[in-house]
Amino acid sequence: MITALAVKLGTPFWLYDVSIIKRQIQRLRGFDIIRYAQKANGNISLLRIIRRSGVKIDAVSDGEIARALAAGYRAGGNDLVFVSDVFDRTTLERVVDLCIPVNCGSIDMIDQLAKLSPGHKIWLRINPGFGHGHSKKTNTGGPLSKHGIWHDQLSELGPKIKATELNLVGLHMHIGSDVEYKHLGKVCDAMIESYMKLGMQVRAISAGGGLSVPYQNDYQNAAINHYVQQWNAARLKIQESQMIPVQIEIEPGRFLVAAAGCLIAEVRAVKKVAERYFVIVDAGFNDLVRPVMYGSHHHICFIDSASKLVTGASHQVAVAGPLCEAGDVFTQNKNGTIEFEALPLPKVGDFCVFADAGAYGSTMSSNYNSRTLIPEVIIDGSDVHLARRRQTIKEMLCLENDNHRYFLNIHKDS
Repeated sequence: MITALAVKLGTPFWLYDVSIIKRQIQRLRGFDIIRYAQKANGNISLLRIIRRSGVKIDAVSDGEIARALAAGYRAGGNDLVFVSDVFDRTTLERVVDLCIPVNCGSIDMIDQLAKLSPGHKIWLRINPGFGHGHSKKTNTGGPLSKHGIWHDQLSELGPKIKATELNLVGLHMHIGSDVEYKHLGKVCDAMIESYMKLGMQVRAISAGGGLSVPYQNDYQNAAINHYVQQWNAARLKIQESQMIPVQIEIEPGRFLVAAAGCLIAEVRAVKKVAERYFVIVDAGFNDLVRPVMYGSHHHICFIDSASKLVTGASHQVAVAGPLCEAGDVFTQNKNGTIEFEALPLPKVGDFCVFADAGAYGSTMSSNYNSRTLIPEVIIDGSDVHLARRRQTIKEMLCLENDNHRYFLNIHKDS
């Protein structure tokens, strides 16, 4: 299939397997509500599939709100929640007009929303004072994180929310991405403490996301089941305190889609440097930036033109992209040091497969070096369809076209 798709579409391209997404959704059915964090992968075709699986959604921008609506999610109920630490003016107007519940990560958001929309449904995103993640850049809790309302400020929020007549739905915590379960478990205790500090009734609590990508399925299932039990225990303590039911939400992004996607590129050069090799492919960090930004590892294999796995003697190989950047290398560690992996040597014309690339791949891609955005292909059972075509150079340039030039009539010294 890879060869056939490459012939039809060219390379590089993204390839997603829907069955894996559905499998991951099933693993989280122990939670009352699964709410997908679409920043992981916002392809509208995937969002429609996720919606039909009974999963709700969040949005972190006006654009993500538009994607959710295009995929069939409804505004105004519990389908769609806007999550952020700040409102830009356009998005504030949008959530007010559409009555979209807001997960507030700052006190200023509460104040700004209250002025325009008394009675609006809100969540509070709490920074519990600690965080964890696979990288410092994905740690979203603790004193070095911009995310969430600091836990010590909760006692003053209760009177403020009551005074503004905002409608509090629940409390939310998210401490990082790809977090070890021993750290996630601490969030349950922090949630109970935050609820007590706030002194208000809630109808829901959100465990956030951060679940690790499931490389070992048996271990993951056991860990998830234990995690659900921990949150059920937290729910019961809160319910006993307020005597009204509480729902538990989980907000996965990476967990649902990472293992479902891969990036397919073509080998365009094999260079021997000293006693090691650089295999250069036609995808760069404009397509998959995670290795450069986070030092993230993606399993790499090579496929020949007959769609057979390339085997043979292992060599010390670094896999790099075509960009005019020394850092455009997929095999590097978190310090940015290039690493050579033991891989069989492909030849020009073979294909390179980057595994577990379904999350934060296409959504973080760019037009760097004026390279166009690449196609996205979905496998759903026996069906294979194009979910996004390749961007054209004309489309890439159209926002800068001289025909669109106009003068702002603003003096440079004003």
